[in-house]
Amino acid sequence: MFPFTILVHLAGILCVTLVMVWMIYFQGGLAWSTSKNKRLIFNMHPVLMIVFYIFLSSEAIVHFKSCIPGTRSYKKMVHTALHSVASTGAIVGVAAVLKFHNEVGTDNFYSSLHSWLGLTTIIFFGLQWTSGILVFFCPRLHNYIRSRGLPWHVFIGLLVYVAALATAESGIVELVALLQGRNLMGRFSLEARVASCLGLSLLVLGALVVRSAVLPSPSSTSVCPKTESHTTCS
Repeated sequence: MFPFTILVHLAGILCVTLVMVWMIYFQGGLAWSTSKNKRLIFNMHPVLMIVFYIFLSSEAIVHFKSCIPGTRSYKKMVHTALHSVASTGAIVGVAAVLKFHNEVGTDNFYSSLHSWLGLTTIIFFGLQWTSGILVFFCPRLHNYIRSRGLPWHVFIGLLVYVAALATAESGIVELVALLQGRNLMGRFSLEARVASCLGLSLLVLGALVVRSAVLPSPSSTSVCPKTESHTTCS
């Protein structure tokens, strides 16, 4: 049977492709420093947040349900490494938008839903990552504590992931409204359709990731029977 997690990989690649097309082809490209078009600095923000924060977090969440061979300790290390890279990309992505705001004279973290959601998500992501390191990598902790903490780790992790998706969706809406309000994007233009497709693709990606995380794969016994033993806390 077809492994369900492959759909997650395909949806993630689609999201990455769409945001790259939007920012590079329609919005002019990417740059960390420029004296001409400051928008290129801002373009780093959505690319980094979706490519690193959303895509790599998705891969980290579904890694335990994948058919990649390896012990639970190995999968735990990959899970942590992916989240570490995702958090690094998110920090650089936030730095990019702050740099853009400072260079064009715009207030940081003004009263928008996207700003507040993003700041809250970043804070809780950091707390979730830190608690995961302490609980699941500390050799002195008893297995009972790990087994009791695992359901909460999964629940809070998915909650933070959904919040990250909501932040991305609100960011798309905010950016499209800004561009259209300044007559930089037509309401029925190809760019507007790409932005809408990106929003829908993120929704599909999130649904696939959550489904893969909370429900057992119907093909787990036929496609990768050895992965079943790695889904329990050890």
